[in-house]
Amino acid sequence: MPHLSPASDAPPPTQSAVLVPVPAAEPLVSRHRRHLDAAASWGVPAHVTVLYPFVEPAEVDDDLIAVLAAALSAVSAFDCRFTRTRWFGQDVLWLDPEPDGPFRDLTTSVWDAFPDHAPYGGAHDEVVPHLSIAERRLGSLPAVQGAGQAVNTGLPLSTSIETVLLIAGTQAPNSWRLLHEFRLGAPKSQTR
Repeated sequence: MPHLSPASDAPPPTQSAVLVPVPAAEPLVSRHRRHLDAAASWGVPAHVTVLYPFVEPAEVDDDLIAVLAAALSAVSAFDCRFTRTRWFGQDVLWLDPEPDGPFRDLTTSVWDAFPDHAPYGGAHDEVVPHLSIAERRLGSLPAVQGAGQAVNTGLPLSTSIETVLLIAGTQAPNSWRLLHEFRLGAPKSQTR
């Protein structure tokens, strides 16, 4: 994993997240995320969010890990393609995963297990699975559009989704750390 090694002077974590890392996207998006995505500066790898914000880091114990593992077991490993960039308004540029159903299933399953932790704090009516590339608040519109053009030249990107991470940190640079890694189950066999 290219990230999730907190700096030696990183403050203790104050928040946590459940996410699907997408290491195959790093060569394509890391240069842009480094300057245009706040989460990248915190040390968070390229990812699709399952649930954020999640529990207080101090609440993470063996029982919580077991409940989270059971919730994640509802979804098997799957293949995914990123074929295009999309926008939330003109504010956030992101990669669109296909299929997005397994990501939605992961979010639903974890949220069902932890109903006090709504995705994005309940700020959105619909949770759209996405891999953030750039936020306009961190750069000009032309800079974000340029990132989109550069990323589009490297698409499509195909990868296997096999891992979910529980991570914790703060909004300080390079502060996020790995708390637990979960392996998704083997894909269900298909009959012919």
